[in-house]
Amino acid sequence: MVRRDDGRDWVAAIRPQGKPAGHWVLPKGALDPGESSEQAALREVQEETGLTASTIVKLGAVRYVYTWEGERVFKVVTFFLMRCDGGEIGAIEEAMRVEVHEATWLPLDEAPRRLAHKGEKEMAEKAATILAELEL
Repeated sequence: MVRRDDGRDWVAAIRPQGKPAGHWVLPKGALDPGESSEQAALREVQEETGLTASTIVKLGAVRYVYTWEGERVFKVVTFFLMRCDGGEIGAIEEAMRVEVHEATWLPLDEAPRRLAHKGEKEMAEKAATILAELEL
């Protein structure tokens, strides 16, 4: 999710609980029954950042593998470029504090360097390119 302020684009990022300062990731999560990936993305952004958004365009998907309790897990995360429509960054439900330590705005041009995961860095670069082309 992005917003423009004084001619600069900013992206909403979160620091998950248990992660050190400076460990920034993009909001994401699992689909609820009956949800599309876009609906889930909009819900997760709101739950994890406190902000409401509208979709501009689908950015793409990141595929990766990790191990959880000795099992290999294959995961696909679909990312959407979204425009911030309102809310207050970090104003999240208390129940979400088990997942999210803090939410903040990062300068979009710094996000590829500051986000923790390679695929998310690539999505930030793609978002910047699209925004420049659209001149939003």
